[in-house]
Amino acid sequence: MSELYDIVIIGGGPAGLAAGIYGGRAKLKTVILEKGEVGGMACTTREMVNYPGFKNTTGPDLTAAMADHAREFGAEIIREEVVAIELAEDIKTIKTKKGQAYKTQTVIIAVGSQPRLLNIPGEKELRGSGVSYCATCDADFYQNLHVVVVGNGDAAVEEAMYITKFANQVSIIVIHDEGHLDCNKVSAEKAFQNEKIEFIWNSVVEEIFGEDEVTGVVLKNLKTGELTDFKTDGIFIYVGNVPGTDFLKGKVEMDERGYILANDMMETSVSGVYAAGDSRVKYLRQVVTAAADGATAAVAAERYIAEREALQEAISDKDKPLLMAFWSPVVGESLDFISSLEQAFSETGDKFRLMKVDMSCKKNIAKKYNVSKIPSVYLLKDGKEPVELGEIGASDLEKLLKDN
Repeated sequence: MSELYDIVIIGGGPAGLAAGIYGGRAKLKTVILEKGEVGGMACTTREMVNYPGFKNTTGPDLTAAMADHAREFGAEIIREEVVAIELAEDIKTIKTKKGQAYKTQTVIIAVGSQPRLLNIPGEKELRGSGVSYCATCDADFYQNLHVVVVGNGDAAVEEAMYITKFANQVSIIVIHDEGHLDCNKVSAEKAFQNEKIEFIWNSVVEEIFGEDEVTGVVLKNLKTGELTDFKTDGIFIYVGNVPGTDFLKGKVEMDERGYILANDMMETSVSGVYAAGDSRVKYLRQVVTAAADGATAAVAAERYIAEREALQEAISDKDKPLLMAFWSPVVGESLDFISSLEQAFSETGDKFRLMKVDMSCKKNIAKKYNVSKIPSVYLLKDGKEPVELGEIGASDLEKLLKDN
């Protein structure tokens, strides 16, 4: 593809959609690449009661509204699976399974996470035939039947309660001792009071069996080691998630689990590349925090682009050497420095150009040139790499002009 995007967003969940809204509203050429259904994992949430301003909505309804909002501001949403990414150059390249190559100034990675597999016999073979990871998608197939739920966190217990609207019995397999659940207390109390829910404590699922569809599971008691064949019509698995970041290995810094490391501006270890949502290291993974990440990443990307364009414009004129003065209004000595530098510059003619870089709001230029000390001045001459001059006064500037 020959066109250049300002922002390419990888992932169309709440983080990616929020980034698309902010990118489009900033009049930046923005595209969201999503390999599956727009909305991400949020689309599997049937009942959502904790998104601010929406007392009772659904994941599909909320994310559909986000997608419409992004499109209204001009963001494109394209069904594409990203398989490779090149980040070394200023212009990044995003490659997709269909053979497309998207060129962009910035990238926002919002790939989210996927359900963790048990990796036991029968799981892959019967996936979609009784093995499910999404109650919203599949619970209605189990009208008046019996299903097993594996896990005891918020997602597992809340989804189990949702399944009871259809199934006549739900057995939750819990790894812990009786009475102990990892979910929040409110959900635990509701589940304990639900007549359709039973708990099987100190147990794990060792195998899923059935020919064309699930007919049962093998349970192992962790205290006795006893194996039991347990009849069921289906199994829903909620044992956590893994980030969809395999294609990023060696490209950006990640932790040992594959979650992307990013700062409070969503900046990754690569300039112009941001991470948002459930695929980054963070404390709370919820729709509202994903949306906040996306908004932050898009605003940070917008400022990065503005700084990059300002720098390109400044260095494109090679007729005169460029002085870049790095300063900050929050550093006292830097105020006197920039004032004296401006005065000296005004008295020494027009042989140089002066670019003032406020490091309190223009950190990307400083990062590009590894500027760590302020105030300081750098000289760019004849398109060569900048030379650090440090702190210079009027006499230093006059000498510099005479020597050049």
